[in-house]
Amino acid sequence: MAMFSRFKKTDDDGGAARPVAMAKVTQAMAAPLAKAEPSMAQPKARMQPPVAPKPAAQAVAQDKERKRRERLGEIKLELHKRLLDNLNLAALETATEANLRAEIAAIAGEALEEMSIVLNKEDRTTINQELYDEVMGLGPLEPLLKDETVNDILVNGPQRIFVERSGKLELTEITFKDERHLLRIIDKIVSAVGRRVDESNPYVDARLADGSRFNAMVPPVAVDGSLVSIRKFKKEKLGIPDLVRFGAFTEEMAAYLQAAVATRLNVIVSGGTGSGKTTTLNALSSFIDNRERILTIEDTAELQLQQIHVGRMESRPANVEGKGAVTQRDCLRNALRMRPDRIIVGETRGEEVIDMLQAMNTGHDGSMTTIHANSARDGISRLENMVAMAGIEMPIKAVRAQIASAVNLIVQASRLQDGSRRMVSITEITGMEGEVISMQEIFRYERLGMEPNGKIIGRFNATGVRSHYSERFKQWGYNLPPEIFDPIP
Repeated sequence: MAMFSRFKKTDDDGGAARPVAMAKVTQAMAAPLAKAEPSMAQPKARMQPPVAPKPAAQAVAQDKERKRRERLGEIKLELHKRLLDNLNLAALETATEANLRAEIAAIAGEALEEMSIVLNKEDRTTINQELYDEVMGLGPLEPLLKDETVNDILVNGPQRIFVERSGKLELTEITFKDERHLLRIIDKIVSAVGRRVDESNPYVDARLADGSRFNAMVPPVAVDGSLVSIRKFKKEKLGIPDLVRFGAFTEEMAAYLQAAVATRLNVIVSGGTGSGKTTTLNALSSFIDNRERILTIEDTAELQLQQIHVGRMESRPANVEGKGAVTQRDCLRNALRMRPDRIIVGETRGEEVIDMLQAMNTGHDGSMTTIHANSARDGISRLENMVAMAGIEMPIKAVRAQIASAVNLIVQASRLQDGSRRMVSITEITGMEGEVISMQEIFRYERLGMEPNGKIIGRFNATGVRSHYSERFKQWGYNLPPEIFDPIP
C-alpha cells in the first residue's frame, strides 16, 4: 500500500513496519469484529417468565458491546506501536492535518491487513480518529475537549472518567488502556508548557493550548491511579446580559454592580470551587472604562478582559533545581511600578493579600480579586487569616481597619445543589464599629422550595437597605432608581 514518503521512516530511521511476531496476537485478533458470539439467551427463555427475555437480551448486548470495545482497544494499542515505528515524527510539525490523517489511515490499513483483521467502515473510522488523537491530541480526552456541552473533565484513575454537564456529574464510557497510558498523556500536557510531574513532584497546575485549566496528581500521592481535573475554557465569554438571562442575578443587581465597578469600588468575588467566581469577575470587568490601564495577575491565566490597555501576568513554579519561582506576590509588587489604574488578581490565597490590600488602599481604586469563602463574613475572616499567615505582626484591630478601608464590596457566588450558579449575596463594607467590621447586605437570593425534579425554586430580593455609596454613585453620574432597593413582599 502506497504511503506518503516524507512521513514514513527510511531505512536509516529504523526500517518499515515490522510484521506481527506473535502468532497468538494474530489469532486473537483475526476474527472480524462484526462477528456475533453464540447466544444462550434463546434456550433459557423457555424456562423464564415472559418478562425475563428482555433484560437477558439487554445483558447479552451489553456484554457483546463491552467485548467489542475491549477488542478495539487491543487493536488500537497494536496499531499505535506500528505508528511509532513507521511515522517520521520529525516531519509531523510541518504536516497538514489532511496529509497526516491520510498517512495514519494508510499505515493502519496496511497493519490490519498484515494482522488479518477485518473491520467494518465505522470501526475503521473510529480507530483512525483515535490514532490521530493519540499522535496529535490528548488521546481519549480529545473527544471530551471538543464536546461543547462538557464543562469539566475529571479523571479518577485510568478506568473512571467523569464529566460535568449543566452542573451534574456523569460517568463516561471513555477509558485509558492503563495507568501508563494515562501518565503518558499527563506528561504530554505538562511538558508542552515547560513543567514536569513525577514522584518527586507529584502534582502540577498547567494550562492547555486552548486556555483550559489543567491540574493533575500522580502516584504515590494519588492512591488509586492518577487524578486529573480539566476546567474547560469557554471560547465565548459570558457577558452581563447572558448571566441575567441564565438567572445568575437580576437586571437590578446588574445596574447596581455597573455603578459599583464604574465608580471604582474595590470588589472581592467570594465563593467555593466551581461556583462561577472567575466568570463573575470576567463579567464585572466589562464595566471598566476602555481608557483605564488594567493589569491582571493569575496562577493560571483564565481571565478574558476585552479592554485595550490590559497587561496579563502569570506566576511560575520553581524549576527542577528549586529555583526560578515567580509568585503572585512578586508579580503584584512589580505591577505597582507599571502605572496601573486597576489591578485584578485572579485569586488571593496567601501572603499576596498584604500587597493587594495595600494597592487598594494606596490609589488603585477599582481593583478586584476572588477568594474562597462561604459568605461575606467568612470572606473577611479569610482575609484576616491570610494576613496572619503572611507572618506580619499586626494587632487584629489594625488588620481589620486595613481591610475595612480597602474592601468596599463583597459579591458572593454559589453553586446550588441542582448545579445552578447564583449570585446569592451582595454585601457592602461600611467601616468599623469598635473592633468589628460593619457590613450591610444589599441583595440576596431567597430559597423558596424545590421542584420534584430537584430544581431549586427561589428569587432574588433586595433587603430594603439603601446603598452606603449612593452619594458616590450620584457624583459619578449613576442615579440608581430608589425602587431597586425596595424588597419584594
